[in-house]
Order: sequence, then C-alpha cells, then structure tokens
Amino acid sequence: MHRSRLSTILFDTPEPDAAAAFWASALGTEARSVEGEPQFTSLPGVLPGLVTAVQRLDEGEARVHVDIETDDLDAETERLKALGAVELSRWLDCRTLRVPGGHVVCVIPMHSDRAEFEAAATVWE
Repeated sequence: MHRSRLSTILFDTPEPDAAAAFWASALGTEARSVEGEPQFTSLPGVLPGLVTAVQRLDEGEARVHVDIETDDLDAETERLKALGAVELSRWLDCRTLRVPGGHVVCVIPMHSDRAEFEAAATVWE
C-alpha cells in the first residue's frame, strides 16, 4: 500500500526570468527565488495546497508539467507505468514519465507537510 497526490504545477521554459515575470503578473502573485534551487522561481499562493513555479529548462521546448508526490517512488512509478506511462529518465529521486496524451509527469518523494499529504493523498493497494 502507498499514497500519492498531485503536488506541483511547473511552467518549464528556457526563458525563466521572462516567464516568471509574466506568470507572476498574470496570476497576481510575486515571483520568488527558491533558496538552494536556482532552477526554480516560486509563484506562491496561486493554487492553495499546490506548489506552483517556473522551472528553468536547459534544453527543450517550453511546456507545463505536473509532479505527483508519493511515499513510495517505486510503487507509484510502477502504478503509472501500468496505466500506460513510459519512464523517460531518473534524476536524483525524481522519475520523469511521459503519460498517454504526451504530457510529462514527474514522480517525486513526499515533500509536503505529512498531515497535509495524508489529508490529500489517495491510498493505493
């Protein structure tokens, strides 16, 4: 048994400064640097309960992707692959998948407050 939930919406772009300025203005928030993670610019408060951010891409085209956080990376990755996702890569504790329809989804370790995660997560057998 494991749990997972949608946790993060990311605007991936090779032009993070311009994208962060646009999205902050468009969504009525302030773009904030993320300490220790220079590839991210946070857009706090946009979607309550979810992390929303701009992520710098070193290569590739601009896109939007989501992160699913879980308390069991292997089990959640296998569950999504059984639904038709294809694993593209692994980086640290992140599993990048391409899901049916072509979107990118990352499976990441639980990073939310435990109580928040447990309240929002789905339990999978």
